[in-house]
Amino acid sequence: MKKFIIPVFAVLAAAGFAASLYSIFFQAPLQFGLNEDGKLNGSSLFFNQKIFYFHTAHAMLMIIAVVSAGVASILFLLSRTVPDAQVAPGAEPLPPAIVRRSRGAIVRFVQAQGSMWDDIASASVDVAVAFGAIALLSGSIWAKAAWDVWWNGEPRLTITLLLWLVLVGYVVVRRFAGPSADRITAGMAIFGGVSCWFVYTMVGKDSHPAAGANGVVATLGPGMKGTFWLTVASFACWYIALVVSRVQSTRAERELRELRERGLDLGVLQ
Repeated sequence: MKKFIIPVFAVLAAAGFAASLYSIFFQAPLQFGLNEDGKLNGSSLFFNQKIFYFHTAHAMLMIIAVVSAGVASILFLLSRTVPDAQVAPGAEPLPPAIVRRSRGAIVRFVQAQGSMWDDIASASVDVAVAFGAIALLSGSIWAKAAWDVWWNGEPRLTITLLLWLVLVGYVVVRRFAGPSADRITAGMAIFGGVSCWFVYTMVGKDSHPAAGANGVVATLGPGMKGTFWLTVASFACWYIALVVSRVQSTRAERELRELRERGLDLGVLQ
């Protein structure tokens, strides 16, 4: 069943992309607003508004990816710090009931899947870097069309950029920090996950369109809302396919590295 996950989600993403592009450019109406006198107002973007579908979808999935990496990193650290029930030499073993209470099924599962949490965190950050770059670039293009500025240094934009740089740092540390990279990057992923809360809560408190119940997504017109969620679902399928693929490749790299180290210890390799 696992071998079908990537092809299934890749096919769903491809079909969703095709449907999304058709809906965005041929079905979704152009965005414009009218003043009380019936004249166009300054917020009318017309065709330029269509970048919204790509920008918002990538920004949402970047946040999801970073939060997923943070949660997976917490579970990874817990899997390394929750000890097995130890019995001192000469002491009587603990009663099974006490052992069961001290280590529940959830704890045992977290420990058993220790390396998997690290793989998920690493894969999620890799995807978040790509999605974040697209979100920042498309956001700048949108800002130029809407407000005639590429970048205005608002706190939300600055924090988003810093978050993306932390993710890039995660990838660099992961590659060059050696044996301690997993623990260092786990802390960076947790920091990134916490930072997402500040990014989200700041949306709408500056020139950026608002989020939440009264935000731009919630108030989209009927011809735009379906197109938007179709685009988000398509990129979500693509995100899942990329993460699963990256988890599998990371696991294969780790197993190959362990085999090489074992071969060096046995003297088979030099």
